[in-house]
Amino acid sequence: MTVEAFYGTGRRKSSVARVFLRNGEGRITVNGKDFQDYFRGIIKAVQALEPLRVTGAAGRFDATITVEGGGPTGQADAIKLGLARALVRIDADNRAKLKPAGLLSRDSREVERKKYGLKKARRAPQFSKR
Repeated sequence: MTVEAFYGTGRRKSSVARVFLRNGEGRITVNGKDFQDYFRGIIKAVQALEPLRVTGAAGRFDATITVEGGGPTGQADAIKLGLARALVRIDADNRAKLKPAGLLSRDSREVERKKYGLKKARRAPQFSKR
């Protein structure tokens, strides 16, 4: 017996999240750990579940998520986009709820690379007249 899984990819900064949604009781695992244990004490992580709340699918699906790269903030935002994309695959009507909330937009900002001769990406060395 195969259980149909709906897939969505989310990216933010240097984080990539792969989200698989299946019918279930609402269990969410991230890299094999419970969601609350993985994002222990990070308030931003609660916003990652926003797509489930907006569509009213909070207790209906089990989510298996693998996320890599970046830090907790980037990973939480990547999970948010992955969940939203997976929910659109489940039901195209969800798009009408997720789009106005801004949950289907990919935040394309990346860290600017450091240039030679500078201390950071744009910060020049301190100038000394004498």
